[in-house]
Amino acid sequence: MEFVAIDVETANPDMASICQIGIACFNNGQLEREWSSLVNPRDYFDPINVSVHGINETSVSSAPSFEEIYHEIRSLLSGKICVSHTHFDRISMDKAIRKHSLDPIEFVWLDSARIARRAWEECAWKGYGLANVCKIIGFEFKHHDALEDAKACGAIVHAAVEKAGITLEGWLTRVGQPISGLSSSGGKVALEGNPEGELYGQSVVFTGALSIPRKDAAAMAASIGCSVAPTVSKKIDYLVVGDQDASRLAGKDKSSKHIKAEELIASGVQIRILKESDFKELVDGAARDA
Repeated sequence: MEFVAIDVETANPDMASICQIGIACFNNGQLEREWSSLVNPRDYFDPINVSVHGINETSVSSAPSFEEIYHEIRSLLSGKICVSHTHFDRISMDKAIRKHSLDPIEFVWLDSARIARRAWEECAWKGYGLANVCKIIGFEFKHHDALEDAKACGAIVHAAVEKAGITLEGWLTRVGQPISGLSSSGGKVALEGNPEGELYGQSVVFTGALSIPRKDAAAMAASIGCSVAPTVSKKIDYLVVGDQDASRLAGKDKSSKHIKAEELIASGVQIRILKESDFKELVDGAARDA
């Protein structure tokens, strides 16, 4: 059972702004190699992102750029099964590779969150975040450090293989099947979220100037399992903002929803702020995985 696990941290809401990468290489359940690097994204650091992972401009002042470590990343991932927890890390990697006009890396993605939702009944519809699943399997780690999170992904895969008796190759098939005996196409997708969607049990709020009507954005969110909430609270998981609103534009104020979300994040609430374009890639990625 050979695979690699990967996690990235980003400098700001743009998912291409990778500022740290961690890769853990596993064979037969054992960690054989670990590699990590800070990355200079040549972009600004949003204080909210810094409050989550503690990396800032000073941290990466002498760090290599993504292009400079690309060949090392490629040598570790090429031809392998690559695990990440949800496909945020996959989207970040894809966007960074495209941003720098680099050649795609050929490997197979496997989502450890999708594995967890099928391996542990209590994670099927909620509670399948990295920290909670690791609590269930008794794996201790420092959350929001890219290498630590990558090793946690690997631990989840190994525990799921042991628990369910499904091989790594078997999980590649199983994650594409319904979580339960219910058909994923049997019911109408509503704003409370498709129960077979990858992010079922999580919620999203939209703010700012979107390029599509809000009702269309809500339908997209529901298709991948998210319920759509009207206001920001401790209970939401994602705030999606218009691409311009996510950038630091002179004289442009953030919306009250955006400000409240940042205040909650600063107090320790786990909310992820996404640009609209990244949200669309998230939806597309979930559709490809379904």
